[in-house]
Amino acid sequence: MSKRTALNRHLWSQSANKLLLRHCADRGLREEILINMAERCDCTDCKESLYGKKYILQEDDPYCIKCYEALFSYNCEGCQKLIGCTSKDLSYKERHWHSECFLCIQCSQSLVEQPFATSDDKLMCTECYSSIYSAKCNQCLKTIKPGSKKMEHKGNSWHENCFTCNRCQQPIGTRTFVQKEASNYCLPCYEKLYALQCVHCKKPITNGGVNYRDQPWHKECFVCIGCKQQLAGQRFTSRDDFTYCLDCFCNLFAKKCAFCTNPISGLGGSKYISFEQRQWHTNCFNCQRCTESLVGRGFLTSKDDILCPNCGKDL
Repeated sequence: MSKRTALNRHLWSQSANKLLLRHCADRGLREEILINMAERCDCTDCKESLYGKKYILQEDDPYCIKCYEALFSYNCEGCQKLIGCTSKDLSYKERHWHSECFLCIQCSQSLVEQPFATSDDKLMCTECYSSIYSAKCNQCLKTIKPGSKKMEHKGNSWHENCFTCNRCQQPIGTRTFVQKEASNYCLPCYEKLYALQCVHCKKPITNGGVNYRDQPWHKECFVCIGCKQQLAGQRFTSRDDFTYCLDCFCNLFAKKCAFCTNPISGLGGSKYISFEQRQWHTNCFNCQRCTESLVGRGFLTSKDDILCPNCGKDL
């Protein structure tokens, strides 16, 4: 072989190497593909020579294409086939797909570079996911798409623009509202249509309230005329159309016990003893000397004292 022939073959080999490298790069291999014509190079796994062949470096170790795919490539979740070196590998939560297999489970639309959601590890486009799992608007009955603003109340959902007052049709947003017979009303409209007027302050009662003698009151308006304590949920009485807590009523109107001088309310069925313009609590109606109870027994009087027959026999 002449020197010119050997030189021509060497130049042809270098040109072929350049073409091969360009071809491999065009096919999108995931690792750098190298061909070293100057030194012998073997596959790290099968030990076959890589001279003149395509191979891939993995952490600086060379592998032939077959060994690399067997050791490091993944199977596609869609078709269950190997995702080869020349294919694009799409991964999500440690699962892998061919780009052409990365599809919505419902409509088969490609999800490459598209927003998607998952249910039970199944991929769905946002349209399919919304139609199956998203809440429906209580007003327009359409799906409330993920990411859009929604209003919720007692298990019902609305689009923000559908959550309106049933009377004035204005959006309620985060304002106070009242729900009546499955319809929502802003507070001003509800007061105009339905709210009772407090007997005391003449303002609408929108929440709670007290009914006394068939008349509506705000809880904060229904108070003792004496001490102004709220009477809702408390024992109270009235006199001359005014309401009183028990303490104020007793202090103002109740008779005083002849023994302890505390008021005798007589309310709630409590018993007391009355004798010659004097009154006693039943537990205070005792002999002045021996302190035995005189309730249901005969007794004697000595000036302001009351005595049992035994203590009064010497009088």
